Amino acid sequence: MVMNMKQKENTKKFTMCAMFMALTITLSSFGIPVPGGHFYLNDLVIVTGALLMDPPYALIAGGLGAFIGDALFYQPPMFVSLLTHGLQAYVISKMIRSSKKQGFKMAVLAVLTGAFIMVSGYTIGRAFIYATKEAALLKLPFQILQALLGGTISLFLVYFTPIKKTYEDSIRS
Repeated sequence: MVMNMKQKENTKKFTMCAMFMALTITLSSFGIPVPGGHFYLNDLVIVTGALLMDPPYALIAGGLGAFIGDALFYQPPMFVSLLTHGLQAYVISKMIRSSKKQGFKMAVLAVLTGAFIMVSGYTIGRAFIYATKEAALLKLPFQILQALLGGTISLFLVYFTPIKKTYEDSIRS
């Protein structure tokens, strides 16, 4: 059976989605202990994937990747991770692709919007999981740092290295 060009492209997009999901799971497997929990680097992969992939693929890689990572390594916030990181990745990807101005400034705005979604989603989610707003507020500064660090590194990787061109070339070839 011979695949047409659209089928090949979809297969490549799905494969890249799986790779970003695997990287998200991997970076969810370890964290740096901080007051109120751990500091994770998985935002770096989630945001990078969202900047590169179409919204449905970003949603799957970010949301499902974070969910599986939590299911394997730390179960309490796994549904918060599914919703928060899935929405974060989807919104970043959708904002970039919906804008007529698809440049760096729009990417920064999209990443900041995604950071707000992630920080607020986890803060609200932690308050419900641990039943206290104090538990949620204890980790808040580290959630902000995690979002800003992941977003900044992702923007650098996508806009100041060849990763975006490499990704696009691999999908089209």
